[in-house]
Parts: sequence; C-alpha cells; structure tokens
Amino acid sequence: MKLKDVIVKLEELSPLAMAEEWDNSGLMCGRKDKEISTVLLAVDATDEVIEEAVLSGADLLLTHHPLIFRGIKSVTEDSICGRRLLKLIQADVACYAMHTNFDVIGMADEAADRLGLEDPEVLEVTFEDSLSKEGIGRCGNLRTSMSLKECAEMVKEVFLVENVRVYGDLKNRISRVAVSPGAGNKMTDYAIKCRADVLITGDIDHHAGIDAVADGLNIIDAGHYGLEKMFVSYMKDYFKKEMPETEVSAASQKEPFITI
Repeated sequence: MKLKDVIVKLEELSPLAMAEEWDNSGLMCGRKDKEISTVLLAVDATDEVIEEAVLSGADLLLTHHPLIFRGIKSVTEDSICGRRLLKLIQADVACYAMHTNFDVIGMADEAADRLGLEDPEVLEVTFEDSLSKEGIGRCGNLRTSMSLKECAEMVKEVFLVENVRVYGDLKNRISRVAVSPGAGNKMTDYAIKCRADVLITGDIDHHAGIDAVADGLNIIDAGHYGLEKMFVSYMKDYFKKEMPETEVSAASQKEPFITI
C-alpha cells in the first residue's frame, strides 16, 4: 500500500489533532505515493536505527519520538538531524513519528491495561469536547493493594525493565496508581490531584522526587525508554491487525545508557 494510505491508518489510531501544540508528530520525510511493503519500528530515529532501516531495505521507519523536533533552516551534514535526514532521503526511506498523539491515544491506555488498573481516568486532560476527555497518562485503582516494593517489582515485570528507581518507603501501601510514560517531572501535581499513592513514570529529577515524597506521593521511575518502548510492540500488533500485508520488524534498539 502507498505511504499516504498507511498514514491514514496511523492517524485513525492516533489523530494528529490529539498532539500537543509544541509537538511535531507526523511525516518527517518521504514521498506519499511511495509503496510501503516493509516497516521498521523504533522509539528513536538514532544513527544506528537509521543505518538498520537502510541496510534492511525498509520502506518506512516509524518512530515514537520525532526526528525533526525543533525548526531547522537547512538539511546538511553539519547537524545531527540534517545528517540523519540526508541518509533517509538518499535511501528513499520514509520516516513518520507518532509522539504525543500516541501518548494520548494508545500509550496511556496500554500502560493502564498492563498494570491492570480499574476505572482508569485521564491524568492530565489535554483535549475535551462534549463527548469525551483525552490526555496524557492514566490514574486508577489496583485490584488488590500491595507494598511499594511489590509495586516496583510488578512494574519491572509488566514493562520488561531490569531496574527502577524508587522514591518513598518500600513498606508504603499502594492502592491507587498514576502512570505517565515518558518524562514525568510535571506529572507529580496531577498524580497528587487524582489521589494516587504512586506515580509510575520516567526522567524524575532529584528535587521532583524528594518533593513528591514530602507531598505524600511515592515515585517509581522506570525510565523514559523503559516505559515508552511499548510503542514498538503495540504498533507491531496494530500493523498485523490493520495492515497484515505489510512486513513489520522491530529495530535493534535498547536503553541509551548502561547501568554499572
């Protein structure tokens, strides 16, 4: 199928209208009339991922984070973004990003489902009309309460991460959970407002962590990539269901840092 038709299916799932104003979700580069037979999925369009897309003969590189995030005035090898765009364009590999639109429609509910949250509600409302409220993250109740330590172990298991950072007393009881994949510093206030016992997120800094605990909110930091890598498996299943004629594979991507 043509790229323009693939884009229609992607935006049926996660409409661009759901993206934040500051975001740059959508087509980064590529010809809309290009035939798409093979797709490579990744969280980020890094040098290594782009090399894999080119060498594997992928027609489309579909990422969560946008390759072009801020405005650029030229596409040259003098910048990281320019170098990556040139490589994709020269190899005729299209690149499309589903960022905050997927955070709102896709990622949030998937995270809540993996945790088994009951009666989940939107954590930060970013879109509202007469029919619904949508937004970043979810807040809901666990089926049975558990200790903060047990909750951290559950997070490691359901999100397939090797380790997490925990702010709070490991003996604290957890019944109500807020989850917001990605960067979570600004989400602590929303978690407190929804009366969560713990916020599961990533990229929590020193002050946000200790201040959250002082406000009665425990934190489980499973990492930005650690939580958002679910994008790859989610979209692989989506292609299998909605575009089964397309060959889809996951890039050989992993945590961008090493814990020693």
